[in-house]
Amino acid sequence: MRNARGLAATTAAGIVLMVAGCAPKAQSTEDKGAGTPQPVPYAGVEELPEKLAADGTTIVVGDPAAATTVRLYEDPRCPVVEEFEATGAPALREMTLRREAKTEYTFASFRDDRVGGDGSKRAVNALRAALDESKFTEYHAVLFENMAENELAGGYTTASLLELAGQVEGLRSKTFDSAVATMKYKDFVTASEKTYEAADADDPRGPGTPTVAINGTQITDDLYGRLFEKESFDQLLNSAHNQPQTG
Repeated sequence: MRNARGLAATTAAGIVLMVAGCAPKAQSTEDKGAGTPQPVPYAGVEELPEKLAADGTTIVVGDPAAATTVRLYEDPRCPVVEEFEATGAPALREMTLRREAKTEYTFASFRDDRVGGDGSKRAVNALRAALDESKFTEYHAVLFENMAENELAGGYTTASLLELAGQVEGLRSKTFDSAVATMKYKDFVTASEKTYEAADADDPRGPGTPTVAINGTQITDDLYGRLFEKESFDQLLNSAHNQPQTG
């Protein structure tokens, strides 16, 4: 994963994020509307495709053919992730609904060691269980909307995770409830944490959360603050989406 320093420049037209990688070439602004039918946007998050990637730790949300890929590293108990989800992340959600981007999630659980308890691990396990029910995106939103309240109470518990699941239509079932209560996906939780830790070659503890990479370029330094403003994050996303790919 490359650092964003030196890969972003500000022009009179706005921010242009220079990206090189294996993602399909984004359609240029000149091409749009030139007779090529545009894909129909998803009506809501409940329609978004969700799957577990072949690596066994990445949860992918959105149109598989989307030209832009955004990688997110998140710990469910991290207050900075909560801030990101409430501020900048809606721009990514809208872009995903338009089929312009897909999101790859890797979940960490290091906050348990730092603040005590096992709430991060339990939340990651529950998110994985929600994926089995095709309710990951909806449940992910509910967890972060209620994270601060749960953290004040000591962190996510089996009871609170099941209670919050009740806010997602069709999620609660004997299968889901059992997976949450028994930590069915504890191996996934452990593997996801290891994948997170391996994401930073310079720090065995991992890159920190939230970490965001657009088409393989990690957002750092002076650009990092733009993740927490919807309009500025939208600029970064669209600049990458519209920038022709090379390499």
